Amino acid sequence: MRQLERQINTMYYRRILASQDKASVAAEIQLREPKPEYEKIIKDPYVMEFLQIQPDTHVYESDLEQALIDHLQQFLLELGRSFSFVSRQKRFTLNGQSFFIDLVFYNYILKCFVLIDLKTDILTHQDIGQMQMYVNYYTREMMNEGDNPPIGIVLCAEKNDAVVRYTLPENNTQIFTSKYKTYLPSEDELKRELRLDSFHKLDE
Repeated sequence: MRQLERQINTMYYRRILASQDKASVAAEIQLREPKPEYEKIIKDPYVMEFLQIQPDTHVYESDLEQALIDHLQQFLLELGRSFSFVSRQKRFTLNGQSFFIDLVFYNYILKCFVLIDLKTDILTHQDIGQMQMYVNYYTREMMNEGDNPPIGIVLCAEKNDAVVRYTLPENNTQIFTSKYKTYLPSEDELKRELRLDSFHKLDE
């Protein structure tokens, strides 16, 4: 609908009829379509207190995945707007070797698949490389007409920002890493997550 309104407002129909170079005019309207801002839908951290897992309790990735499926409605609310569940343990095979993506969603605002891999330990560069392969596969084999490129989120218990920064290319727009918390963070934890030295209370 936004694309149709943009074409009407720019008199696209008249311009393409009058133009000798219709291909260039057709390409122009595509350039006017803003690229999706994936970063706006990614949270860090994700707070999943609804799982009722006690702090400092070690859980296996399969148990965490099952808990998220059991509380899928609450997890969708935590993910944000316009997410739809697609698949769990999505399998694909490359030269006889099978791979499994923990969770697959689709975001109807961004018009893209969202792949989620769960890690219950500290994030490693191998985890990021694995997600890159998943995203590459979906980009080349699973995108539908009209889709934007898929994005991948590695959801981990702990991460090293330096490892993330030096593993991903500087122009990365498809791979994201986020921590998850199974309890509501305290004020001090929020300050650390937001990298704020202090809070300033507004005068009443």
